[in-house]
Amino acid sequence: MAMKRINVYADQEDLALVKEAARRRGIPQAEIIREGIHLAAMANRGWDEPLNWPTFAGTAEPATKDEIRDQVARRADR
Repeated sequence: MAMKRINVYADQEDLALVKEAARRRGIPQAEIIREGIHLAAMANRGWDEPLNWPTFAGTAEPATKDEIRDQVARRADR
């Protein structure tokens, strides 16, 4: 992926944290900042269509220990 240089203003305290994290991880400070930009971009991403998440039938009641044990046993028998 091609990168573009930008100028960003940041608090000194945040920059000190970035510097320390980069030192601990043994990577450039720029990599920490790129990761932060990516996380911010993904957190604010939007989709044109709603996500199609699977749904599950059930009572919405928590499973009991016995129900969980029975399901695990059934899977182990396969």
